[in-house]
Amino acid sequence: MNDFDIPEHLFDRIYEIKYDKSATPVELVSYFPFADEDKKAIRVLLGSNILFRSIFSDVISEEEWQKTKEQIKKRFNDELLDIDGT
Repeated sequence: MNDFDIPEHLFDRIYEIKYDKSATPVELVSYFPFADEDKKAIRVLLGSNILFRSIFSDVISEEEWQKTKEQIKKRFNDELLDIDGT
């Protein structure tokens, strides 16, 4: 689990949580956009002012995510490291 008790199926989609100077979460970066109901659930845990951003703009189903998440995460991290290495 995680520090905020975000359900694992949602936490798994999060790339990064950004904090302000007082260690309050202010922005959540996910691989793909969250559904409105998922945002509501996360806001209950992180606060209503949290901003949501996503790396990719495509909307994918939970089934698609489960099938491809490891491949997506690996490819994204590999490309990110490739950018840093140049």
